[in-house]
Order: sequence, then C-alpha cells, then structure tokens
Amino acid sequence: MRLPSSAHTDHPWRIHEIADDFELEDVWILPTHGGPDDLAHLVKQFTEGEKAHGSSLASRALFALRWKLGALFGWDRPQDGIGGRVATLRDRLPADLKDAHPGPDMRALPFKTVYRTHDEWVAETANKTMHGVMHISWVPDEKGGYRGQMAVLVKPNGRLGRLYMLGIKPFRYLGVYPALLNAIGRKWQETAPSRAAAA
Repeated sequence: MRLPSSAHTDHPWRIHEIADDFELEDVWILPTHGGPDDLAHLVKQFTEGEKAHGSSLASRALFALRWKLGALFGWDRPQDGIGGRVATLRDRLPADLKDAHPGPDMRALPFKTVYRTHDEWVAETANKTMHGVMHISWVPDEKGGYRGQMAVLVKPNGRLGRLYMLGIKPFRYLGVYPALLNAIGRKWQETAPSRAAAA
C-alpha cells in the first residue's frame, strides 16, 4: 500500500541529513511484519535475492524492456553510474555512519549499500537519467509489532531525467511495484524469523 509522503518525511531518519537534495517519489508499506530487531533479516532478503523485481511475466517483461532501452540509448554505462557521473552518497556520511560496516550490495539489481543502522538501510543506484536512493526502514505497526517501509528518492539528471521519471511512472505503479511488493511478501513468509511469522 502506498503511503503519504509524511510517513517518511515526519520521521527523523538519518537519510534526511545525507540526501536533502533528492526528491521523494514514493513511500510504501512492505508486507513484512516482525519484531524490533528484524530489519537485518529484511536487508538479507533484499541483498541475497535473485529476483528483486518479482516473478510475474509482466514484471519480467518490463524489466527486460528497460534493460534493452538502456543498452540502446546508453543509459547504463559504467561512467554514468556511482563513482562516474555521480559521487557515492557514502562520501557525505558523518563519521559514525561512515565507520559502521554498511553490509553487502544487492545481487539482483545495480544498487550499492550506503549505510545501515538498527532501523534504516539505504542503497543507491545511478545511470544517465538519475541518481536514485532506496530507503528501507523498520517502523512500529498498528498491532504492537514492526513492519518494513520503503521510500524511493531521486535526483533526476536534467530534462532527460525528468522525462524518464515521468515516462516510467505508470509502469512503476501498474507493474513494477505490485510485483516487487508481492515478491517481498512471499519471500518474507517463507523465511521470516519465527517471531515475525507469529506477529
């Protein structure tokens, strides 16, 4: 379920001090319920997953189309990514976050981990069109437990980036996000800690 922007902006996340020049695109509830210390399990699910875009035919087709377009138009060249066109957000981290071990990067998608705390995990990606941030947080739910929440932040690269973000919006809402959330929920039910499954 999509949430209002305030579900992200009203919380004192550390990402606010690091990516204050990024625009908040979306905030979503993740179908992952558990205890106060279960963010680590969710991060492991994200970083070790092989099908981060879900398993539906529609979502696979959308991702295949995106990679083909990226190859055709040169959107995903290494020189346009993190450490090329844009500097990593790790360069902006305060000492306490920079000194902490950020954890592994994602296997299935080109995201690099920026930092992780007890209730936040941040990963970034970049290409010719934009610099994007995925913010995964662990928040209290309405039943006395905890759940995952995902915010997507972007810094479009000029007019091309803004047109790109506008053009993919319907596909994200109709195909990508539903498939992603379903895949996350299914995997969580299969692998969640016992205390989370009982919540």
